[in-house]
Amino acid sequence: MKNTSCCAASRGTSTKVILPEEQKKPLRHYEDMVTLPGGEFLMGTEDKEGFPSDGEGPIRKVRLAPFAIDSYSVTNRQFKEFIDETGYKTEAEKFGWSFVFHLLPSKAVKQRVKNVVHGVPWWLVVEWANWKKPEGPDSTIKKRLDHPVVHVSWNDAVAYCNWAGKRLPTEAEWEYAARGGLESKSYPWGNDLLVDNIHQCNIWQGEFPAENTQEDGFLSTAPVDAFKPNGFGLYNVAGNVWEWCSDWFSPIHPKGEVLESPKGPHNGNAKVMKGGSYLCHKSYCNRYRVAARTGNTPDSSTGNIGFRCVVDIDL
Repeated sequence: MKNTSCCAASRGTSTKVILPEEQKKPLRHYEDMVTLPGGEFLMGTEDKEGFPSDGEGPIRKVRLAPFAIDSYSVTNRQFKEFIDETGYKTEAEKFGWSFVFHLLPSKAVKQRVKNVVHGVPWWLVVEWANWKKPEGPDSTIKKRLDHPVVHVSWNDAVAYCNWAGKRLPTEAEWEYAARGGLESKSYPWGNDLLVDNIHQCNIWQGEFPAENTQEDGFLSTAPVDAFKPNGFGLYNVAGNVWEWCSDWFSPIHPKGEVLESPKGPHNGNAKVMKGGSYLCHKSYCNRYRVAARTGNTPDSSTGNIGFRCVVDIDL
């Protein structure tokens, strides 16, 4: 098993966009959120299928305050609404390129590719790939408005959250919500990847990275409401797209009998991502498990990174 290179390529820097001072924004798309009571849960795993060096363990008891979280990853339609209203430019648009998986661009786009990621040549550096042109300049989201937005950096996700009157979830909030009320299970639905021989999420089937047999029905992203929701009503918290969290990434966790609403380290070089993506496969990147985690620099964007939002509430 390799580490994070298959999961999502990195620009290798940790630059941060300085956003203007935001006035309090109206809450957007609250109707698509579910309210969770918080409380205690067991976070992390010591499963032998995991990656100890990622800091998946030890299992620790966490207590959270109530919050609401998006049932779905933020969609292309929702992100377009944000762009149309604010004129915001994503970091992929400012850089003029983003990372695209090699099976997805057109032949014409591939012929113009000049760079790939060293050691993981399935990540192509595609000029003008961005949220509205996911596979390059000749692609479009017109028929994918209900798919998760991709090619959004952590900084871009924060900008959207500020506009929507929301914020990114902490890793603890994300994992609590993704577990759907189940304790210490591998997936949001239990411990078996298939249920009655039916796929429960959008991940890779076949031989990575050469052939995806698409047994789950998808080569790239799936609609945000594909597959069954977990016990809390959240869709696609395993596979489809990686989702940004607010925490800085570290494999080391604080110790304590009960950790109260942990928010991660005070600083770092990479931000936590959870959930895995359509490129995850057990033979290479078995990180579509609930406790799995990885990190990426805040300015990085790829065709398999998205996000969902949370908001604080009083019950």
